[in-house]
Order: sequence, then C-alpha cells, then structure tokens
Amino acid sequence: MNLSSDTPKNHNKSQTIITNNAEKIETERVTSSVWLERKTFRIALIGTFTALAIVLGYLLVHLPNIEVFTMMIFLAGFIMSKKEGAIIGLLSASIFTFFNLVGTSIIIPQLFVYQLIHYSMTGALGGLAKDFLRKKEYFKPTEDLYIFRIMLLFGFLGAIITFIFDILSTYFFLSGFTVSITLDYFVVSYLINIVFTTVHLIGNILVFVFLLPGLIQVITRLLD
Repeated sequence: MNLSSDTPKNHNKSQTIITNNAEKIETERVTSSVWLERKTFRIALIGTFTALAIVLGYLLVHLPNIEVFTMMIFLAGFIMSKKEGAIIGLLSASIFTFFNLVGTSIIIPQLFVYQLIHYSMTGALGGLAKDFLRKKEYFKPTEDLYIFRIMLLFGFLGAIITFIFDILSTYFFLSGFTVSITLDYFVVSYLINIVFTTVHLIGNILVFVFLLPGLIQVITRLLD
C-alpha cells in the first residue's frame, strides 16, 4: 500500500523537476545570443551603444532634465554584461560630460570624476539586473516584458539611479565652489532646484518603465 501511494508522489516530483529544468534551459536560451559570443561583434556593440548614448544625450541636452542617456547605458549593460556595461558607461560619460553643449563638468574635477564613476556603475547595474532576472521564470525577453514585476523593478532602479545622481552631483558641484558645506546650505541648494530634480526623477522612472522593456525585447530578438 505504501509503495503504491508513494509512486504518484515520486512521479509528480520527477515531472516538476523536468519542468523546472526545461524552463531553466529555455530561459538561458532566450537570454543568450550566438552574436554575443563573437568578440569582434561585442567590440562593435560597445562602440554602437557608446555612440547611441552620446548622440541621444546631445539631442535632448536642451530639454531641462529630460534625458535617455542614463537608460541607454543601463540598457547596454543589460544586453551585454556588467563589465562591458561599465566600460560603455565610462566611455559615454567621458565624451558626453567633457564636450557637454550646456557646460562641461571638467572645470570641477571632483564632479567630473563622480559622473564617470556613476555612469560606469549604471552600466554594471544593468548587467546585475540581467543576472537577477534571468533566474526568474517570468522573464521571457523574446515574448513580453511589460509585466508588473519587471516594470516595477525597472522603475525602482531608474528612481534609485537618478535620485543618487542628483544628490551627489549637487554635493560635488557645491564642493567646487565652497570650502565647507554645511547640511543647511546643502539642503537649501538642493531645494532651490527641486523642480528640475523632480522632473529628472519622474522622467527617468517613466523611461525605465515604458521604454526600456520594449528596447530589450527588440534588441534581444535582433540578436537571437
């Protein structure tokens, strides 16, 4: 009696294991690409993502705090890897901030260095987000990424990246003109620009939520 009752349970466990393994294999298949296995193609893709980030950054430079520069660097890391995302972030930020049409940050060295570090980390974060999502059964980049959990994650990451950038860039900007920065002085300076930082924050959240999933889908299908 015990043997007969245990048999269906063992069968169900086996079926579950087989199903989970099949889903894992399918997830790994759709998140990998034959093209990305080619070194020369990856080098070309680094150049392409860097150029796109810079060009799109300059196209929107005259719109106050509306940008897709951050999202493009995150996207690059998501499609490629943490390491290459960091490289693209560093290259893009070096060129874009140095030759910024509305004012280069190179005149404030600490701000310039911070921006390079920030955008390098943004690219690396894209790769980390990919590593996290590829383990989830609901992550199917060739099908549909406009599901609540993925959009919520992208929106949260976009908000964190933007909020940290606005806080620290304000601090390093002020440090270029002030020897000692008090908390009151920093808070007042930040609040003066609260409208612009709010627009920046909301804009990047919307870009990460509504534009990023679609771009990941399109690029993944092209590379499949």
